Amino acid sequence: MAVATLGAVVLDCPDPVALGGFYAEVLGGEIEREEDWVDLKGATGVTLSFQAAPGFVPPQWPRPDGSQQFHLDLTVRDLDAAEREVLALGAKVLEAEDRERTFRVYADPAGHPFCLCAG
Repeated sequence: MAVATLGAVVLDCPDPVALGGFYAEVLGGEIEREEDWVDLKGATGVTLSFQAAPGFVPPQWPRPDGSQQFHLDLTVRDLDAAEREVLALGAKVLEAEDRERTFRVYADPAGHPFCLCAG
């Protein structure tokens, strides 16, 4: 028997409104705002939340001396089309040179790594 259910995945960031807006454009869903907190609901079945973190330092990927801590795998139908869209929204390429792979790695505007995965 499970002890708990997953209520949300929460990302620290310098600007919850901006990062919530980025993921709302990428995933869809509805934004709910509170002071220093944004919830993105209805996009994935699990709430994706963003909280203000003063002094936020983004994870570095890949780094042998530091962990990326976590990343999101986002399934897409067309890697090239999805890449154009996330870059237009402010994502940065971390690793996408190998066009034969079934995934590519990016950073969101706050620096969190995420993958676009062929699905």
